[in-house]
Amino acid sequence: MTSLGGQFSAKRLGDSPFTIRTEVMGALESRGVLRRMSDMLEMLMKRMDILARLENSTDFHKGDEARFPLDRFQPAAGLMERIQAIAQNVSDIAIKVDQILRNSLLNGKVLEGRRDQCEVPRDPKYPDCAGKVEWMRARWTSDPCYAFFGVDGTECSFLIYLSEVEWFCPPLPWRNRTAALPSPPPLPRVQAAFRSDLARLLELIGTGKESLSFMKKRIRHLAQQWLRAARRLEQKLKGRQRDQKHILIHIGFLTEESGDVFSPRVLKGGPLGEMVQWADILAALFLLGHSLRVTVSLKELQSHLGVPPGRGNCPLTNPLPFDLIYTDYHGLQQMKQHMGLSFKKYRCRVRVIDTFGTEPAYNHEEYATLRGYRTNWGYWNLQPTQFMTMFPHTPDNSFMGFVSEELNKTERQFIKSNKVSSMAVVYGKEASIWKGKEKFLAILNKYMEIHGTVYYETQRPPEVPAFVKNHGLLPQHEFQQLLRKAKLFIGFGFPYEGPAPLEAIANGCVFLQARFNPPHSSLNHEFFRGKPTSREVSSQHPYAEDFIGKPHVWTVDYNNSEEFEAAIKTIVRTQVDPYLPYEYTCEGMLERIHAYIQHQDFCTTSSPPLPPKAKSPAMQSPPSPLALSPNATHLVWSPSASRDPRAWPPVDSLQVWVSEARHACTETCRRRGLVCEPTFFRFLNKKEVFLQLSITCDSTEYEMNHLYPAVAENVHECYLQKEPLLFSCAGYNTKYRRLCPCRDYRKGQVALCRDCL
Repeated sequence: MTSLGGQFSAKRLGDSPFTIRTEVMGALESRGVLRRMSDMLEMLMKRMDILARLENSTDFHKGDEARFPLDRFQPAAGLMERIQAIAQNVSDIAIKVDQILRNSLLNGKVLEGRRDQCEVPRDPKYPDCAGKVEWMRARWTSDPCYAFFGVDGTECSFLIYLSEVEWFCPPLPWRNRTAALPSPPPLPRVQAAFRSDLARLLELIGTGKESLSFMKKRIRHLAQQWLRAARRLEQKLKGRQRDQKHILIHIGFLTEESGDVFSPRVLKGGPLGEMVQWADILAALFLLGHSLRVTVSLKELQSHLGVPPGRGNCPLTNPLPFDLIYTDYHGLQQMKQHMGLSFKKYRCRVRVIDTFGTEPAYNHEEYATLRGYRTNWGYWNLQPTQFMTMFPHTPDNSFMGFVSEELNKTERQFIKSNKVSSMAVVYGKEASIWKGKEKFLAILNKYMEIHGTVYYETQRPPEVPAFVKNHGLLPQHEFQQLLRKAKLFIGFGFPYEGPAPLEAIANGCVFLQARFNPPHSSLNHEFFRGKPTSREVSSQHPYAEDFIGKPHVWTVDYNNSEEFEAAIKTIVRTQVDPYLPYEYTCEGMLERIHAYIQHQDFCTTSSPPLPPKAKSPAMQSPPSPLALSPNATHLVWSPSASRDPRAWPPVDSLQVWVSEARHACTETCRRRGLVCEPTFFRFLNKKEVFLQLSITCDSTEYEMNHLYPAVAENVHECYLQKEPLLFSCAGYNTKYRRLCPCRDYRKGQVALCRDCL
């Protein structure tokens, strides 16, 4: 035990046990300090009584009976004065503590009263405030994230949360807004520079899954082609300034929460097209010089986004640190589930890798629900071009694609001189694809030696006939060697639209596939049922049929044995060179993704169509920027009309055509050597355009319909689009002729117009 002098000998005020830090002291802490002060005063008074009795005793200096040693109280008179002074000081401190405690309690009661007496503001700028407060009263304990942001069940805590964390209520005037934590400063914007090494990307992808190993092997295999393509594009852009984007890549289908059904397929021959595409997306984004984060787990996603603890009902704790997020439908669902209101705020930054496409009629939640287009995968209310497809089959979406290996001149010549004209390889690594194909295989076997790459563990699959030479599941480079020898690569209808046919054609094979009659779609085929598209698939690989065609691609009716056999005879005699469309080369994909990142901005809203209200005579719509073409068959951008230099695609590429009654805009544009461009619909959605095309309109109505703008010619009724999200190149109805916005495109690069780069 230290001396009394020691207890009060602190050199700094902050070191004293009696120092009161009022700025951090609450009511309970204040009461504790007051009790300690009272105990100390009582102890001092007892000791002073003992000293007084000792001073009056005659044997004070003689005996040892006294409680304290004499050397600790010399001189006695001076010591008594010091103790009395200290006691008085402590008494004064106790009085001050009592005053602080009383004021604290009083202020606490006022604050508590204020917290309990908050009224819901009636502000027309915040019409949802009262309803949200009512919801919070009933449900604030449903998610721990509300308590994380300070909600404690009082009215004021509801209003603080709804005004400062969310934005449904106006700010409270008594809140100290300056005390709120400042938002982190924006990340510094630096210029993107093409990279010349992929090693860092392989580290970013990580380990632990067979699917990741597959993607890394693919990137290593194509590394030199990627690097050469990046150098060529860098020269083509001639030092053009490009902002470096901070990009999150979240591959949702590889997360454990989504089941990760693809990783086991790597070793068993399942379709791997999605992983091929993701590997190429990663390589392209990295080489373009952007800053990447890669996740394949929900926990990592939450960490990168800044998700607060809880069940996902609250907004993110900080502004989103990424300019772009590339994900898939699984990842999109995970983000919506865990981002709260922040998902709606930041969804314009999302790009969804979507193999088969999402048409506008399925994307618009209200319309899809009312018109029967709702599926498990649609209704996201995104801009349709935020969905990115594997093939350019849905112009309403953006074409992302993938790459196939290019051959140099030496390799091309070697392949041509070593082709085995009587060798065929069947497209299908799963035994189920071969089931029921004995008839076709028997005809093919008359002319060619048949090879397969069907996966099996111990026994040969019974679906594969004995005359087929089955190699089992081959590594990618061995499969490439097989294609370089074979003359024919034949498909039996499944899988749809995979990368393998393009790889075969690039290695000098002819691709033979089945024509579907009637075409497969969500209306008649189980595979497409539930997918957010009404697209009719006319063959196993429509891109190969429509964009490549003969002599590289033959599409025949497999139900007609004579047509099937005649095609095989012709193919055996036909000589073809290896062929790869430019858009599936490394340079083509780099070029396309560069253009998207530079020009696609879904966070800046465009002007909606004119509202369906009658205009006063004094109000006249601006003149149409379109003009009749010289041959009077369609409309083009008027030479006298102004041009926004930031518009993309450039408006000079626009042509407006009227469809036939049975044709979608996709088909209408394709028949004229053009492609439908949905971003141009806004220029067509005017009554004046019908007049320019000499279309008679007895009435003009604004409605929500993915086929509008259109005309019902038999009754002279014209229709304009009321909802911009429903502008759609897809869809037709025999009742309507549609107004279609078409554009030109670069040779071998359908995603970009001639002046789009």
